[in-house]
Amino acid sequence: MSQLRVGVLTSSRADFGIYLPLLRALKIDQFFDVEIIAFGTHLSYLHGYSVKHILEEGFEKIVNIESSVVGDSQETISTSIGLTCIKFASFWETKRDAYDYVFCLGDRFEMFAAVISSIPFNINLIHLHGGEKTLGAIDNKFRHSISHAARIHFTSTSEYENRLRLMLDEIDNIYNVGALSLDTLTDIKLLDSKEFLETWDIDMELPTILVTIHPETNSNLEKNKEYAILISNLINKLTQFQFVLTMPNADSYGNLIRSIFNEMLIGPNIKIVENFGTLGYFSCMALSRLVLGNSSSGIIEAASLHKYNINLGKRQEGRIKSPNNIDMEFEIDLIEKKILEIIKAPNYYGVNSYWNGRATNKIINLLKSLK
Repeated sequence: MSQLRVGVLTSSRADFGIYLPLLRALKIDQFFDVEIIAFGTHLSYLHGYSVKHILEEGFEKIVNIESSVVGDSQETISTSIGLTCIKFASFWETKRDAYDYVFCLGDRFEMFAAVISSIPFNINLIHLHGGEKTLGAIDNKFRHSISHAARIHFTSTSEYENRLRLMLDEIDNIYNVGALSLDTLTDIKLLDSKEFLETWDIDMELPTILVTIHPETNSNLEKNKEYAILISNLINKLTQFQFVLTMPNADSYGNLIRSIFNEMLIGPNIKIVENFGTLGYFSCMALSRLVLGNSSSGIIEAASLHKYNINLGKRQEGRIKSPNNIDMEFEIDLIEKKILEIIKAPNYYGVNSYWNGRATNKIINLLKSLK
C-alpha cells in the first residue's frame, strides 16, 4: 500500500510546538510520508532561528522558504503577506502533486498567505484550530479565511466545531479532536527546577511569574506602547517576584513591545528569553506560580499545568476559557492586587475545556480512514 503523503506548513516556533506530538507520531508511522514546509519567523535570526528546533527533532525532509520581511509596521506586515504569496506561488507550482494532504494551523498572517496562494492549485488542506474567535487581533480574519480554504477541519472544542459548521455551511469533514498541544504535556518529561537552572540559568525555586505580551492588532495600535510601559512599570514595582518574559510574535508593534521591554526591564529579578522552545517553555510554565499576559498558551495549556492565567486586554477576547482564566484590563493597580491574591492561592486543579482525549490518535485514525 502506498504511503499517505503529508505536507506540514509551519511558520513559527508557536505552531511547531503545537504540531509536535502529531509530527512525532506521523514520523514513526510507516503509513505516512511527511515533509515539513518551514517559512516565516522560523528562518529569522531576530526571532531565534527556530528552524533549528525542527532539525533537532530529527526531521530530515524539510523545505525552507524565505519569506520574512524585517519590521512590524502595518505596511511591512502587508508586504510580508504579499511576498509569502509570491514565494508560495512558485512552491505550489512545483509541488502541486507532491502531497495528498497539507496541514495548516491557526491564524497567523504568514499561514494565511501560504494557504491563500494554494487555492488555484486545489491543494487538499487540513486546518487545525478553526472556528475560534479572537476579537482583539486581526488574526481572527486570517483564521476564518484559512478555514474557508481548507477541506478538512480538526477543532479544539465542540463549540468551535459547531461554529465552523455554521460558518462554512458544511456538515462533513469537521471533527472535534481537542487541542493538539495538550498531548505534548502528556508526552514529554518537563524539566525540574534543577535541570531548568542548569539549562537556562534561571532559578525557578524563586516565586516566578511567566509573562508574554503580544500586540493587540484589531484596535488602536498606539495603545500597545502604553500597555508595554504599564507592564514594565508593574514588573519593576514587584521586586519580590521573579519575572520570566518571552518575546512577542512578529505582529504590528511587536518590535515596539520588544524594544520597550529590553530598555525598561533590567532588574536582577527579570529574565527575558526570545525563544525557549517547547520543552523550555512548558517547563517554565509548570515551575511558575502563575501566567500573565495575552498569549493563547495561557488560555489553552495553563489549565493542564495547574496554573492560573491572568488574561489581559482584548487580544484573546472571544475564546472559550477554562475557570483558571481571569480576564482583566491593562490597569496596573488591579493587576497587582490580583497577582498578590493568586500567589497565595493553591494551584488550579479544575478542568481544561480544550482536553478531549488524545487529539493525536484521533487525527491519525481519521487520516487513515481518508486513504
